[in-house]
Amino acid sequence: MKFRRKFFAKLLLLVLIMALLGWVVMRLWNWVVPALIVDAHAIDYPHALGLLVLCRILFGGFRGHGGCHKARHWQHWQQMTQQERERLRHDSTGAQ
Repeated sequence: MKFRRKFFAKLLLLVLIMALLGWVVMRLWNWVVPALIVDAHAIDYPHALGLLVLCRILFGGFRGHGGCHKARHWQHWQQMTQQERERLRHDSTGAQ
């Protein structure tokens, strides 16, 4: 029961964030693009959501680029011995 409630709460939050981002994309597009490009038209909300998804696919992917990647590197650094850290520093500076 608790898992189901958390799942639906996260799903609702995701839908709300996507709705807000779609609105922000629409407002920014309609404010910036027609002023910069002569033949550009304003877009409506569904087109803004489509543009948001298209940009995510082309430029961001759907892999998630959160802070976990950096935390993993930090944990690896913490587990290294002092000699390994010095060797890594030496190798990264290109010193011979």
